[in-house]
Amino acid sequence: MRRDGRPQEPDFHRDPSFRGNRPAVMPPYEDRPSRAKLFWRRQRRLIRPGIVLLVVMGIGVVGARLLYDAASEERFGPLREKLVAMEPLPIRHVIINGRGMTSEEALYDALGTNLGRPIFGFSVEAARKRIDDLPFVDHATVERRMPDTIVINLTERTPIAVWQTHGHFTLINRAGEEVPDQGLTGKNAQAFLQLPLVVGEGANKAAANVIDALAKQPDVKSRVTALIRVGDRRWNVTLKDGTTVFLPEGEEAAAFARLARYQGSMQLLDRPVVSIDMRLPDRMVIHQVPAPSPPPDTATADTAKPDPAKSNAVPSAPPSDSKQTTQQP
Repeated sequence: MRRDGRPQEPDFHRDPSFRGNRPAVMPPYEDRPSRAKLFWRRQRRLIRPGIVLLVVMGIGVVGARLLYDAASEERFGPLREKLVAMEPLPIRHVIINGRGMTSEEALYDALGTNLGRPIFGFSVEAARKRIDDLPFVDHATVERRMPDTIVINLTERTPIAVWQTHGHFTLINRAGEEVPDQGLTGKNAQAFLQLPLVVGEGANKAAANVIDALAKQPDVKSRVTALIRVGDRRWNVTLKDGTTVFLPEGEEAAAFARLARYQGSMQLLDRPVVSIDMRLPDRMVIHQVPAPSPPPDTATADTAKPDPAKSNAVPSAPPSDSKQTTQQP
């Protein structure tokens, strides 16, 4: 305030607070944004989702093309060769579902590849056709599961034996029913060679029990050629060397166990015998091969020169043609 009582006007040049808050350069004058800029600002939120949608559509188109090419060996073959040449992805797992009677070795041979091989180094369609041709396979599917797994799904036919009746050979299942789509050519003929043979009326209905009992004694099973049904009551077993084993009625499992025990202790099934009768529960009768008859020249010489000391003796009974041995368990 001045001395005369009037208020003093502020001095803006001398007030440091005013000079510190004042900007050094005044901002330029901005006009209103153009229509294009306003439109760009409004559409900016839709641009990013659109770009993502285009990328996803491109990936989908490429994937669909790859699936289309993979469905045909002619179209996928060149692409598979390029993928294998670039960098092979090794197979580390092979998953097999539904396998029962088909061996793993046969499956790997039909698959055409193995662990450690490139996953694109084989044809899925060709492998499926080869697996379908295996004897016990009805149909199969083969899949690649990236990056290192092959999956095989099998649907097997389930024959357990070949049934011979009235001169006809038929594949049968556990219920004794015929397995469909069969014949004596192709893979059915291969199945005939691998399955046990049951013969006779009613053998198809009773085959499951005797085959299960035989499977528990692999040493005996490896020597069996055929199982013959007798009177629809019991079984006779024909071995590969021609020996016939007479099994007791309803006691097949116990009889096979006894045979396996005698084979382990005295190699019974390796001996030249005609038949082994096991129908009696407390004994086993073995009919051995007949002894060879003496040569004709020796027999004539013995007849021409009789022994005087035995001229008055009573002739003995002629030797038997076969030897019979009774073994009690």
